[in-house]
Amino acid sequence: MTGERELASLLKTMTPELQDGVFVFCTIGTTDALPASLTPIMLFREREGITLILRREHAELAGLTCQFAARLITLTVHSALDAVGFLAAVTAELAAVGISVNAVSAFHHDHLFVPEQRAEEALAVLLQMSDQARR
Repeated sequence: MTGERELASLLKTMTPELQDGVFVFCTIGTTDALPASLTPIMLFREREGITLILRREHAELAGLTCQFAARLITLTVHSALDAVGFLAAVTAELAAVGISVNAVSAFHHDHLFVPEQRAEEALAVLLQMSDQARR
C-alpha cells in the first residue's frame, strides 16, 4: 500500500491518537550493548551515541539517565515517506501555541512526542486542525 502524498488529503484524513504511557529519550554509548530487558520503540545511531525512546518506567528500571518526558501522538494516516509539508504544517500549528515536538516518521505513520503536561492540548490542536481541513 502506497502512502498518501497530497498535503490537503493528509490533513483532512489524519486522526491523531494519544497513546498510553510516558516516553523518554535516553542515550547509551555507541559500543554499549542494549540491555536485553529494554524494548525501545525507537533506536537511532548517531556518532555521539545511540538514542533510545522508551517508556519512562523501563528507563528508570534500567537506571538510564533520560530527558524529555513526553506523550506520544500517532497521526493515523498512512503518509508517504516522501510526502512534502505534512510534518511542517503539523509542527507549525503546535509551535504557534508554544508546544515543542519531536517527530518520528515510520513506515506507515508519523509520530509526535510532545511534552507530557501539554499532550491533551496538543491533541486538541491537531483534532481542530484536521477538522478545519475537512471543511
